[in-house]
Amino acid sequence: MPLKWLLVALLVPPANLVWVSLAGIVLGMRRSRAGRILVIVGVCGLFILAMPISGGLLFASLEEGLPLTPSSSDPPAAIVILTGDEAHSDGLALEVSAVGPLSLERLRAAAILYRRVHLPILITGGSLHPDEEPLAAILARSLDEDFGVKTRWLETKSHDTWESAENTAALLHAQGIRSVYLVTHAWHLRRSLLAFSRFGIQATGAPVRLDRPPKWRFSDFVPTTAGWLTSYYGLHEWIGLAYYALR
Repeated sequence: MPLKWLLVALLVPPANLVWVSLAGIVLGMRRSRAGRILVIVGVCGLFILAMPISGGLLFASLEEGLPLTPSSSDPPAAIVILTGDEAHSDGLALEVSAVGPLSLERLRAAAILYRRVHLPILITGGSLHPDEEPLAAILARSLDEDFGVKTRWLETKSHDTWESAENTAALLHAQGIRSVYLVTHAWHLRRSLLAFSRFGIQATGAPVRLDRPPKWRFSDFVPTTAGWLTSYYGLHEWIGLAYYALR
């Protein structure tokens, strides 16, 4: 996993543009034309990806045409929640390992869906770091204590979406289940649906929410720190989607 995180840092914008800019500065000290070009590319890239319009367009392209209506011939028989992140604290406000903001949004969406369809729930997600509690177990505890909803199955070995799909499919097939609701963020759904389909699971998207398309207002072109995060998520998904398509 450390190698994977390193590759993400080096290959997925906007973080990699910092390295591009630094490389350009080093080369520029030698009055290298290539160095000046790298600095321009890095700085311009960081500026563009900080604009809300960039991340908004990426999200819109990922969320268009998602399958959100279950099949009448093979309706979902379970709810699968994909874990997202965790939060750490040494104080009294939180547990040592607690649900992160992305995961919490997914739990809330799953609880709402459960009260509508009353299907058994599976949570999938392993540990982010060695010797830590699996994310699936952390989310299951929160789902019970904070939302009053029990979890039927836990998948605690996976480290990414592809492994979650593979391990979850094996568990569900053993229960005779081949159609599910898949709960995650809308921008993460396209890649998740592709992974689950590769392992014989028909998944209907149950997103936390569908993000609003950009309004093309002046504020959409003003760089923000939040813009970088949105652009990162969008580019990470498109790169991951291309990689999954080739697997």
